[in-house]
Amino acid sequence: MKTQVLKLTAILGMLALASACSSTRTQQSAGEVIDDSVLTSKVKVALIDDPTTKAGQINVETFRGVVQLGGFVDNAQQKEQATKVARSVTGVQEVRNDLRISTPQSTVEQVVDDGAITASVKAKLIEDSSTKAHQINVETQKGVVQLAGFVNTTSVKARAGELANSVDGVAQVRNDLEIRQQ
Repeated sequence: MKTQVLKLTAILGMLALASACSSTRTQQSAGEVIDDSVLTSKVKVALIDDPTTKAGQINVETFRGVVQLGGFVDNAQQKEQATKVARSVTGVQEVRNDLRISTPQSTVEQVVDDGAITASVKAKLIEDSSTKAHQINVETQKGVVQLAGFVNTTSVKARAGELANSVDGVAQVRNDLEIRQQ
């Protein structure tokens, strides 16, 4: 009897562990998170190693093998090369290139203003309970705010866009947030 109870307890424990590690449509299992983290790192390293791309200007997010590139780059060649580099990484299933081609910053004041706008948008995202700010990358150039990353629902995407648009000094919001899919 005691061995049957131990076996049953062991089986229930394994089932609980298996269900805790399984994924849902918008949530990843522990293994998937690790796999995506490894892919993100590999893509970042590949971008650093590439002489054309400026890795410091590119945000990389990964969800279930889908890599999203976000941020502002200097020209179309850098944008195209970033896609090629990301696709060349083993394990990458798809690349969504949401990079924007930037225009040179004209003044120190503009750079400072853009930094303040980015900080304000991030603060609003943190304050709002419906958005998970850690899932959203915010970049600003000449008052144009880009939101990138993966979120769970279209309502979170829309809310993040609304919050960004409500910040003083924002000229435009480019909401490139991706909805997590199976």
